[in-house]
Amino acid sequence: MAAGAATAGLVRACHPEPTVAVTALSGLLALRLGHHPATLVLVMAAVFTGQLTIGWSNDLVDADRDRAVGRTDKPLVTRRVSARTVRVALAVAAGACVPLSVALGPAAGLLHLGLVGCGVAYNLVLKRTPLSWLPYAVAFGLLPAVVSLALDPPEWPPGWMVAAGALLGVGAHLVNVLPDLDDDAATGVRGLPHRLGPLRARVTAVLVLTVASVLVVLGPGWPPAWAWGGLVVVGVLAVAALRGRGTTPFRAAMAIALVDVVLLVLRS
Repeated sequence: MAAGAATAGLVRACHPEPTVAVTALSGLLALRLGHHPATLVLVMAAVFTGQLTIGWSNDLVDADRDRAVGRTDKPLVTRRVSARTVRVALAVAAGACVPLSVALGPAAGLLHLGLVGCGVAYNLVLKRTPLSWLPYAVAFGLLPAVVSLALDPPEWPPGWMVAAGALLGVGAHLVNVLPDLDDDAATGVRGLPHRLGPLRARVTAVLVLTVASVLVVLGPGWPPAWAWGGLVVVGVLAVAALRGRGTTPFRAAMAIALVDVVLLVLRS
């Protein structure tokens, strides 16, 4: 039972939702770009271990702050898993990420390791600064490049995809932080969303995600009817995010991000 509880705590501490989402996105992009099945699995394994590295390091860095504000959803706070166990898991994930990334090829591997470094830099320093958006923009913008550079021969993704990914990353950062603004403020975290304030952060997130939607739909050329339909859905969600109350704006903004990801994969 103790081992099961520790495993459950490790899963929760790795930020499973974004870990699974980013890994799945990399796999879908690899599938769309025609990667060999073995390379597709390798891409996903490298990205997965990189996301584990970022997620576990985040909870370790934030443990004291989470404890101070009583974050009972954090397993390190509730002691469902020990800091030592998370450190060991982090070392294993980071250790596996390096050879898995290198196996993608020099360009894709070095780029992916740089993106993991961006995530760790966010955890350690940048989340408390006006540049908190930058690691998200870099990591989401260049994730498609990791996948395409792993092709044989390597290819650079189109500019619209990099730009849309970067905007999607910034929007995801703003939306992700919105529910935690008060807790963050109480512990001295002053990233871009905190400096904007709840209303301006929400409006900026919706604007950025909507622009990303337009880029994804129009960037590759004249879109098919279903892509226009996706843009209409984004428009409806944007109105709900801007005018809704309670949890509606947050949920609507998250839905825009999800639609953007689907459109990005289908238009790649």
